[in-house]
Amino acid sequence: MQPTYFINHGGGPCFFLDPGPMRDTWNELEAYLRGFVDALDERPRAVLVISGHWEEAHPTVNAGASPPLLFDYTGFPPHTYQLTWPAPGDSNLALRVRDLLSEAGVESASNTARGWDHGVFVPLKVMFPHADVPTVQLSLQHGLHPAAHLAIGRALRPLRQEGVLIIGSGQTYHNMRGFMGGGGQVDPAAEAFDAWLREAMMHGATRDRSLIDWGRAPGAAARGPPPTADGGGRCAGRRAGPDRLPRLCVRQADLRLLFRITLQGDLI
Repeated sequence: MQPTYFINHGGGPCFFLDPGPMRDTWNELEAYLRGFVDALDERPRAVLVISGHWEEAHPTVNAGASPPLLFDYTGFPPHTYQLTWPAPGDSNLALRVRDLLSEAGVESASNTARGWDHGVFVPLKVMFPHADVPTVQLSLQHGLHPAAHLAIGRALRPLRQEGVLIIGSGQTYHNMRGFMGGGGQVDPAAEAFDAWLREAMMHGATRDRSLIDWGRAPGAAARGPPPTADGGGRCAGRRAGPDRLPRLCVRQADLRLLFRITLQGDLI
């Protein structure tokens, strides 16, 4: 059975910047992602990615045969808009995702034209540099209601027994207003929210309720309502059994944007 992951995908094309302080910020995360495949018990036959950068009225699968890249970031060097990652899509997996959602009573849709956003191709280009794994992206649902996305995660659980690696891609704390304000100091609100989230994820019996009520968590008001770039974690953040609790893989702090964690385990 494949595990599930919630990964920090960094900031824009961070892993492909020229050497320097901005690139160095992401060294630990980049090293983790480069060793990702070798750390798996078995190589997945396909990957399903839920990125925090795509929302639709209904969960929508990217069913394209060879999706292009969507350079949905601005202000970076010209070469970062020439990146390639020609992994194949997987129409059968896209159909399987829709079938599972339908069986769970979740209405879905399909899109064959949209490209992969940077929440998909930036981390996966590091993790699977040869672009040799069939990949499908699933959108979030407008409104970003936690209960709805936890239900999506439950519906997708059978994919893990079918060799599909499910990845939620985003950040756990995304306070862009605080980031733009600068200061370079650790944000106490980010620290508090990060500690709450790590603790909540360790308790399978109460995890869903905690995630649904995330707005009551310490630091939640400062993390940037409404939550957008972390939504993939809710689809990949479904309940773990008591014997397979998730573990923290990487904890990244970046000025006041702060705390984006990478989790691995029985998340759905």
